[in-house]
Amino acid sequence: MKRRPIYRILAGFGLLLLLLLGLDRAFPVPPAPLYSPIVLAQDGSVLHAYLNPTQKWRMKTELREITPVLRAAIIEKEDRWFRWHLGVNPLALVQAAGRNLFGTGHTTGASTITMQVARLLEPKERTFPNKLLEMARAVQLEAHYSKDEILQLYLNLVPYGGNVEGVKSAALLYFQQTPDYLSLAQTVTLAIIPNRPRGLVLGKNNAAVLRERNRWLRRFGAAGLFPKQDVEDALLEPLDVQRHAAPTLAPHLARRLVRQFPRQAIIRSSLQRAKQSKAEDLTRNYVRRLRELGITQAAVLVINNRTRQVEAYVGSADFRDFASQGQNDGVVAVRSPGSTLKPFLYALAMDRGLVTPKQLLPDVPTNFQGYRPENFDKHCNGEVTLERALAYSLNIPAVRVLNQLGVPAFTDKLRQAGFRSVTRNRAQLGLSSILGGCGASLEELTNLYVTLAAEGNYRELALVASPQPLSEKERGSSSKKSHASPLSFFGGEGGVPRQAGTQLISPAAAFLTTDILAQLTRPDLPLGAASSMRLPKVAWKTGTSYGRRDAWSIGYNREYTIGVWLGNFSGQGSPALTGADVATPLLFDLFNALAYNSPNDWYAPPAALDFRLVCAESGLVPGENCPNQLIDYFLPNVSNGQRCQHQREVLVSEDGSFTYCRACAPAAGYRRALYPNLLPEVAAYKEAQGIPYRRLPPHNPQCQQVRGGRELAPTITSPTANTEYVLNHHEQQQLLLSCATDGEVRQVHWYVNDQFLRTAKATERVFFRPQPGPLKISCADDHGRNTDVLVTVTELE
Repeated sequence: MKRRPIYRILAGFGLLLLLLLGLDRAFPVPPAPLYSPIVLAQDGSVLHAYLNPTQKWRMKTELREITPVLRAAIIEKEDRWFRWHLGVNPLALVQAAGRNLFGTGHTTGASTITMQVARLLEPKERTFPNKLLEMARAVQLEAHYSKDEILQLYLNLVPYGGNVEGVKSAALLYFQQTPDYLSLAQTVTLAIIPNRPRGLVLGKNNAAVLRERNRWLRRFGAAGLFPKQDVEDALLEPLDVQRHAAPTLAPHLARRLVRQFPRQAIIRSSLQRAKQSKAEDLTRNYVRRLRELGITQAAVLVINNRTRQVEAYVGSADFRDFASQGQNDGVVAVRSPGSTLKPFLYALAMDRGLVTPKQLLPDVPTNFQGYRPENFDKHCNGEVTLERALAYSLNIPAVRVLNQLGVPAFTDKLRQAGFRSVTRNRAQLGLSSILGGCGASLEELTNLYVTLAAEGNYRELALVASPQPLSEKERGSSSKKSHASPLSFFGGEGGVPRQAGTQLISPAAAFLTTDILAQLTRPDLPLGAASSMRLPKVAWKTGTSYGRRDAWSIGYNREYTIGVWLGNFSGQGSPALTGADVATPLLFDLFNALAYNSPNDWYAPPAALDFRLVCAESGLVPGENCPNQLIDYFLPNVSNGQRCQHQREVLVSEDGSFTYCRACAPAAGYRRALYPNLLPEVAAYKEAQGIPYRRLPPHNPQCQQVRGGRELAPTITSPTANTEYVLNHHEQQQLLLSCATDGEVRQVHWYVNDQFLRTAKATERVFFRPQPGPLKISCADDHGRNTDVLVTVTELE
């Protein structure tokens, strides 16, 4: 019988608890405040800030930014018993009621910090019923959040006049520092304003703010809150502040990240503040000097090769330049890449064993199934080594190598390297893709060069820093209550997981490509050769798109890869817009500023690479007739082991006037001689250009042997097979006939629709006026070998 009162008490407590839980569910905690999205640099400093959806500056103050000085000043001034009460201070309520009823002392409201948070979360008219609701909300908040979290909420919501709310917003806009970098005097200044945000306005009432600040400093000193000397120093600190604009560094990346993480109040980017600021200044000033040349925009990307983090991101020369479309992001804009893909092509070709650095490639006018590329300077060199073709960015050798490698194999690697435009249009791409015929962004191209710098290993770039571990204090303060996560309430920091790489090219091929690109003479050395020892060593490549609409220059060393694009977002070209002349100077300005006097730790040849002797005339393994030899790199068991045949042995008459074949060689009266074994197109080019070479004498005219063989038949270089030609009747336009032949051929015979047209020299260009309709063009050489092509001619009246 005696236990019944205890059961009744427990039952009463149970019912009360159920009632409170029911009320908590029926009236949940107010939603999280709408914060101003801010983007941080890697060191935690604010790069860019935006107004929140209600057009207020309310930047989230993190727990680590609430310094002991700020915490002590706020609690001492606003709520001394904050750490001990459960949201409502009964003693303060009794004291306030006594003062208000009997008129003794100042009239007060006895609001605790938690009650103020409740009022700031749900602003209401100040009435007695609303005060009771405020007290109930305060108790509810205490049940859901730790004391540090409640203090954090308070400091994020307190008003500072106008549209400025929260201590972090005030610190940045008035002192240009985050709260954890403020002095004692500045911290106390921000602690005293929230109670009088209209009377104590920084920048307008600085004198009144100074008097109030010093009054509170003396009170804090008398209470022993801060050391006496610190207080005396703070009293001497002047207060000359004004409101500043919010930080606006890296506007393009900030906008991109805010769109990518729309629910996060704080996004920690991978950018380095000093590098970002320097890159923006250099880019803006450089483009300002180019405006008279019709060049108005630029974009820059700086990547740390070891971490794959983007440390500087400049989307345009000036974000606020609306006339030049400065808000466009040149880092992600898809443009024509020009010649910037050539290093990657040659690296892939070396991995396939198709080429080596010293191997000679034909650089002559060539028709690739209807595609006729030209070098940038409209000049051909006959034959060049691969390393020269890459160093001087020659177009025709690059197209020839792509033709050998195969467009699908090349574009498949670009797809693996994250080229989105190539992935979408892969079926439509052809040989022109190596000369800018495919779309690419600065971000994609620069990461491709990071892959070369990383020995062929590809990984996606990181725009957001990895999540930072919490300190012991932050871990302790955020683990007290578990009903709501502080990160979900206040917004968290974005991060990217570390990714495993994809080996796109071998380390050996990457090294050989880097070795070639590093041999180019820097444009800034002739004027500053004395200080060149302090300049960073760089491997670099330029590119210029068709019509001079885009200029590229991308360089790398072991530490950094920097990509530069210049042009106009309107797509308008400029005669001065070339990668070598316009983009490269900015590239080296950036390298010199960001990596000056850095250790030039350069690449070493990988173990998979070896040396061998090659013929100087072809770059192939020496044959029987290769007296001139040199050393070249090669990939064992991969590189082509074909023997050099740059010369061939032929039978010639004693006077050297004609040659014999095996069928017509006499028993005596001839000798053996070596002659250049040139490709037909190379021989035709040298003949047309008047370049001297040892030409094979004509074949024995008395020979009765008819030598067929389609492999030595003439190659018709014009017109192109299966092509429609539209000729203007009034302009009397004609069709060009040309071919490439074996070195022994002296004459060719041209036929149109099996009707004889004329006989011409093997290297002669023949013009004629065709009739409209389908045409069969035939070319027969003086050895009886024949080739046909079919074309269609349409005539415009």
